[in-house]
Amino acid sequence: MSKKTVFQAKGFHPFGDLIGLKFTKYSNGESQCVLEVTEKLMNPHKTLHGGVLYSMADTGMGGALYSLLKKDELCATVEIKITYFKPIRQGTLICDSRVIHKGKSIGILESEIMNNGTLVSKAYGTFSIFKVKKVI
Repeated sequence: MSKKTVFQAKGFHPFGDLIGLKFTKYSNGESQCVLEVTEKLMNPHKTLHGGVLYSMADTGMGGALYSLLKKDELCATVEIKITYFKPIRQGTLICDSRVIHKGKSIGILESEIMNNGTLVSKAYGTFSIFKVKKVI
């Protein structure tokens, strides 16, 4: 099974499944994921919890970078800086992510999250790229 097929399969990313995150694009160093805002994702102030936006950006960046990795490579988040512009109470979120730079061991990425055509969050991330270790 290709990396693309595995990444989009239900059950591959249980946390993504839990919050309702779905990929609509995933190739050539770019990804797009969507999420419907629901009551279960709200904070006590009845706005979307910031962790949901962070999770979208983190997962979107991982998907964008994953699309460029070799079969024996994986990636992991080192750090992400995220800025929140507007509170969200409803709608469909769209997260577009892209690789800015991919080196041998580090990837630099960015994500923009839109809600009904309005930019609500932007994030920049650094990811580690490493070889899969074979278990003997």
